Amino acid sequence: MRLLLTTTVSALMLSACAVGPDFAPPTPPSAASGPLLSVREGVTTPAPADPEWWRLYKDPVLDGLVADALAANTDVRVAAARIAKARASLREVRGDRLPSTNLSAGATYGRVSESQTLSGADREGWQIDGGLTVGYEIDLFGRVSRGVEAARGDLAAAEADADAVRVTVAAETARAYADAASAAERLSVARHIVDLLDQSVALTARRAEVGLTTKLDTARVAALRDQRRADIPAIAAERDAALFRLATLTGRAPADLPPIAGERQTTLRLDQPIPVGDGAALLARRPDIAAAERRLAAATARIGVATADLYPRISLGGSIGQTSTGLGDLFGGGPLRWLLGPLISWNFPNQEAVRARIDGAEADSQAALADFDGTVLRALEETETALSAYAHLLDRRTALQSARDQAETAVRITRAQQREGAIDGLEALDAERTFAEAEASLALADARIADAQVDLFRALGGRWSQG
Repeated sequence: MRLLLTTTVSALMLSACAVGPDFAPPTPPSAASGPLLSVREGVTTPAPADPEWWRLYKDPVLDGLVADALAANTDVRVAAARIAKARASLREVRGDRLPSTNLSAGATYGRVSESQTLSGADREGWQIDGGLTVGYEIDLFGRVSRGVEAARGDLAAAEADADAVRVTVAAETARAYADAASAAERLSVARHIVDLLDQSVALTARRAEVGLTTKLDTARVAALRDQRRADIPAIAAERDAALFRLATLTGRAPADLPPIAGERQTTLRLDQPIPVGDGAALLARRPDIAAAERRLAAATARIGVATADLYPRISLGGSIGQTSTGLGDLFGGGPLRWLLGPLISWNFPNQEAVRARIDGAEADSQAALADFDGTVLRALEETETALSAYAHLLDRRTALQSARDQAETAVRITRAQQREGAIDGLEALDAERTFAEAEASLALADARIADAQVDLFRALGGRWSQG
């Protein structure tokens, strides 16, 4: 008994010694800790980014739709289920730290040979056996603790993946809402252009009637009007598609989307520079980077799980039971057996298989490290690309706004000159066409800016505490 206690105490003292490498957070590129390259004064600001960025638009309808999406979106529900599965796996692995029990009972009826039976004893009858066995594995080399560590990494990765899903769902909800609103504004612009061209057609027709122009000029203006009218169904289809997409993102059928979701008639616009933070904050905020790091931690821990199989497993166990020739003897004062002691198992013949598993676990760890590095680089690329695209789109819009204003001025002048007979219909038609194209281009530029804003916000990421 003294030897048993000594062995037990020694094993417990060493149980915290886990084999395999300890996880160390990987070092991202040094350039990632500095300011983002594409930050431009007046367009963006290095102020900390807001995880609930959609509130910068100050649109209560959008706020409500994003809240609905985060609560009911099917992808969010899938992510939540995966978190629940990861938690269940962690509980399962933690269960290896607890004692295992086994309750057994059996009854047999048989006959023994005469040579095995005492004189006068029955050779035929029942034999009943019952017992309870309790075992506990001492985690001497950290097989169980490394398994728990790996399961915790998997759970943290699942939670970060859920954050990434929320980032995507919020961004795509805002994008669908913005697309519907910008399509509504473009529809308004297209209809306004058609109205103006209708007036030009009527004016040109009246001038043709009195011989100031020809029917050819009237036909040309009418053709331009019909071309612009043909744009209207396509834009309307884009708006409907955006609303249907918005319904799906918020967990609804298209028919169940509230009418207020489609009431906005102007493109989403910001009245302030976008706060983007810096590179270090970006890496700390992006959930895909957090998930990659946690997967690396889990892969590192599994090296220890595999390595522990090179060493013996020590279990403490005991059993108690009784065997009798009848139910009455079983619950009476019959013979009782018991056993207590350590059990050591060590699988020498499978060392090569164990070392192969270790090599495989190390390869998985290297792959996880490469995936982490790649995730960091892609995050920087996405953010810099989104910043650059947004800034250049704003520059393009400024030029288009100037072109639109100049085209509007030219149209006013040519209409006045046409009424006075100072120019022919071809010059007026050219001015009308230029103005129509400028109006449509400006409306489309606004839509692309709203889309670029969503791309930028999505690249900046965000973190939630839900899960």
